[in-house]
Amino acid sequence: MAPTAPGVRVLPNAITVLAMCAGLSAVQFALLHQYPAAIAAIAVAAGLDSLDGRIARLLDATSKMGAELDSLSDAISFGVAPALVLYVWKFPDDRSGWVIALVYAVCIILRLARFNTLLEDTEQPPYTKEFFVGVPSPAGGLLVLLPLIVWIEAGAGWWSSKPVVLAWTVAVAALLISRIPTLSLKTIRVPAKAVAPLLVLVGLVAAAVITYPMAALAVALVLYLAHIPYAMRRKHWLAHHPEAWAVPPRERRAIRKAHGRVSRRLGLRPPLRRVAGAARRAVRLPRRAGEAEPRLGPVVLPPRPVLRRRSWRRTGLRRNPQRPGEPR
Repeated sequence: MAPTAPGVRVLPNAITVLAMCAGLSAVQFALLHQYPAAIAAIAVAAGLDSLDGRIARLLDATSKMGAELDSLSDAISFGVAPALVLYVWKFPDDRSGWVIALVYAVCIILRLARFNTLLEDTEQPPYTKEFFVGVPSPAGGLLVLLPLIVWIEAGAGWWSSKPVVLAWTVAVAALLISRIPTLSLKTIRVPAKAVAPLLVLVGLVAAAVITYPMAALAVALVLYLAHIPYAMRRKHWLAHHPEAWAVPPRERRAIRKAHGRVSRRLGLRPPLRRVAGAARRAVRLPRRAGEAEPRLGPVVLPPRPVLRRRSWRRTGLRRNPQRPGEPR
């Protein structure tokens, strides 16, 4: 590959700086009480953050300075800026709101520090590249603003009360530093026959964003939260099937179907869970003195087999010879 020009190598870092400026501009919009513009600025920062890394790898312009700058930009755009926007909107004179804003910002920084540490870990299985550990910082920066987005679209309600906003901020902060897997869009490959339908879907999404920006963003965030159980199930399945780590998704589906057919052919069933009641009815415990008999259902015991004693002549065995001194 030909060496990249010095001017082109600056392009990814310039995009990262633009994302940081967009995140800081959200704070200014919040101070002017222009909350839709503040949300739009953070959304623009999220879009730019998803481009700088891809462009750096495409142009072979990755560098240590770019990685550090990207982490600092994420901490400001998706940690400090959303926390200040929420504080200005709902807790301008409330100390508890400032404490929650600090907790959220700290969780974002801890999440970024762990992400940088995991990048240097080369002993992880190959399937872990398809998942993020916890909610990524751009998604977290938008998720924490969901009460504000619903307030702009639908007006005041229970979703905009202080206790709900406080609990929601803490919940998003916990998702950021959790070990819950979320899907990474970097490893998704679109087949050739799905390109045209995907472009049509992109056009529909763009039309929805232009016409109903806040409603479309709220629906997208809810769908993102709904995908987390699927991501957990998928990672759990991949962890227990090493033969599917290095194969495309179509072959993984074939492996999953094959495992399902084998389990049905062998007649494997999930273990019974409600066995305690049957065990109590089948076994009668002895009563203590003064205790009433427990009210259990009728116990139906199977008939005991009748054992017939056979003499030693019928079985063809010889009788043991009599030892001297033993009585007959």
